Amino acid sequence: MKVVVTKDYTEMCKLASRIFAAEITLKPDCVLGLATGSTPVGMYKELVQMYNEHRVDFSHVKTVNLDEYAGLSGDNDQSYRYFMNHNLFDHINIDKANTNVPNGTAADLQAECERYEQVVAGMGGVDIQLLGIGNNGHIAFNEPCEEFPEKTHVVDLTQNTIEANARFFSSMDEVPKKALTMGIGTIMKAKKIVLLANGPKKAQTIYDTVYGPITPKVPASILRLHPDVTIFVDEEAGALLKK
Repeated sequence: MKVVVTKDYTEMCKLASRIFAAEITLKPDCVLGLATGSTPVGMYKELVQMYNEHRVDFSHVKTVNLDEYAGLSGDNDQSYRYFMNHNLFDHINIDKANTNVPNGTAADLQAECERYEQVVAGMGGVDIQLLGIGNNGHIAFNEPCEEFPEKTHVVDLTQNTIEANARFFSSMDEVPKKALTMGIGTIMKAKKIVLLANGPKKAQTIYDTVYGPITPKVPASILRLHPDVTIFVDEEAGALLKK
């Protein structure tokens, strides 16, 4: 595991975007694992700028997203499909038929999880996976629990996560209580993993991820067992690592 402490969020996003751009340059038909939330927005802006400057070509790239809220359709402005279109896909030359996000309105959510797992496997796996991290150490929507979930599954969101996501909704009551998410096993199969974290609220969980015990109580801690992980943090999120 490599940890890079950057001076600020902007530098973190620039460095991370270069890794993804390099992956696309080296393998134009690569499979990118993508994440949502506020943290990766800056990195996506950097990739859009690179595309506009003709420095990266997305025409053969395939993508798989980590998760989606249960009950939200892709045209809902709080869905993760909408987020990806708005922040990245609408601004680059990617074929949206090659972009994949779980279907949160599927009639059978468990069957949708199984289908999505097969989609990822059918692509030959993820070449590079982007992750954020929750205040409680969750990656994707794999919440702290008693064991590491292996495959894509339906999860009940914790109150901590619901409260953290409430800022994106008009009220707490509107925040979905369930989500579909890649499992830890699926994430760990990615050839490379890049995790981004910024701000003082992430400092303790970053410390626990890097130095604490490997435990499903801190889901991100399992990343220490992966052979190629880079964690980018700004100075605030990395504050405890210096002590």
